[in-house]
Amino acid sequence: MTSSTTHSTTGTTGATGSTPVAADRRRWLALAIVMTAAFMDLVDVTIVNIAIPSIERDLSASFGAIQWVTAGYALAFAAGLITGGRLGDIYGRKRLFLVGIAGFTVASALCGLAANSEMLVASRLLQGAMAALMVPQVLAIIHVTFPAHERGKVFGMFGAVVGLGAVSGPLLGALLTQWNLFGLEWRPIFLINLPVGVAGLILGRKYITESRADKAMRLDLVGVALVTLGLLMLIYPLTRGRELDWPLWGHVCMLASPVVFGVFVAYERYKTRKDGSPLVELSLFRVKSFAAGIAVQLTFGVVMGIFFLVWTLYMQIGLGWSPLKAGLTGVPFSIAVSAAAGMSVQKLVPRFGRKVLQAGALTMVAGVLLYIWEAGRYGTGIEPWQMAAPLIVMGVGMGLIVAPLTDAVLSDVPREHAGSASGLINTTGQMGTALGLGLVSVVFFGVIDEKRLAPGEVGTAFADAFQGSLWWVVAVLGVIFAVMFALPGRPKQHLEGEAATAGDAPAEAPAEEAQPAFTA
Repeated sequence: MTSSTTHSTTGTTGATGSTPVAADRRRWLALAIVMTAAFMDLVDVTIVNIAIPSIERDLSASFGAIQWVTAGYALAFAAGLITGGRLGDIYGRKRLFLVGIAGFTVASALCGLAANSEMLVASRLLQGAMAALMVPQVLAIIHVTFPAHERGKVFGMFGAVVGLGAVSGPLLGALLTQWNLFGLEWRPIFLINLPVGVAGLILGRKYITESRADKAMRLDLVGVALVTLGLLMLIYPLTRGRELDWPLWGHVCMLASPVVFGVFVAYERYKTRKDGSPLVELSLFRVKSFAAGIAVQLTFGVVMGIFFLVWTLYMQIGLGWSPLKAGLTGVPFSIAVSAAAGMSVQKLVPRFGRKVLQAGALTMVAGVLLYIWEAGRYGTGIEPWQMAAPLIVMGVGMGLIVAPLTDAVLSDVPREHAGSASGLINTTGQMGTALGLGLVSVVFFGVIDEKRLAPGEVGTAFADAFQGSLWWVVAVLGVIFAVMFALPGRPKQHLEGEAATAGDAPAEAPAEEAQPAFTA
């Protein structure tokens, strides 16, 4: 028996969170373990993009398969997030965290050993599903492990880890691919997870305290199946249609996907009446600010899905840059996002409210337009230092949006539904990313196909396709700006432990209530 068993009686908490968590001196070790797992997941999302050209060459993968290496992960992650959180509430968050990190490690090994593109895509789907079991437990474990007056500091540390993951993922991917360790080319970007995952599994079993909700909601597996089917019917034909010359069945699937989503909504209403345990709490969408925030999250995910994939392909295939050169080019962007995010939450939003998010959308538009102009002016001779200005402007815009968006969306949500709403925010963002990655077939590869490339024209074609894709990004950001008018003018700040700091009794919320959306 591990030492965690000794503390299971005092460490297990119900939904009321009444356990005296401050007495658990091992909480900082537990924090290090779950944050390492969160960091591993974040890096795994961003590390893959930079290695995509190497994967494409080594496995002779089609562009459709390459899209599914990224979109498959996002789709499996999105489909399983809410269910993963519910499973943790029912069977124990520590148990589900350990199952998730073990499965994630095995899936990483399968990705690193993939013999062909089909095996890699299947392994990425498994990896996304395992991340969906692991990630929801991270914030829940933090919540039940730390007393209210410590959580503000802990969530600040968590935000720093998120920023570090965003910065280090592309750089680490570039270095591992460039170094070609043991002649393995891109494979170390997945195999590096093995020692981290094994260490997390061993230490997590020993130091993380078990917890579960006293009144956990039941699983809605039918809801999960319907929403996953609807997404697949929309995203799979988008991704594969170009290669298959847009077959009739693809158009039928895409047209039928709204019908499946309609059936999903009807079933969720039935499920609510039957046992009060729907996958999605539909009453949340009656809150105008929440419905608008979900629309922003979905469309913002589309922007991210399109931009980061076509940007990588443009730099490495179109411009012929090495992975390291491409990875270093993105550093100013990541730094700008982190700096603007901190300023947005601490200084700007409390004073200017919703206008900060709208300014972020317009700033991103300005950065994208500058990028379009530079890409057209310098063509295939463009250098990283010339990209720095538009990337910094885009990064500042993104930082102004991503940090305060969760508070803005949750501002008017009833407290008892905060956990469900927070999970839905993250799920929607991942769905948007998967949809954006699917759209790359249309907005990027479609342009390249039309050019009927002759030898020596690849660079010009990729540069033109990149500029065309950025115009789509501008259009979607315009939609985001307009929808933001429905957000509350002054979003409430959901600051953990505020009451405790002020000297009041720390009123504990259920473990899943105070979880901020985990965005990758």
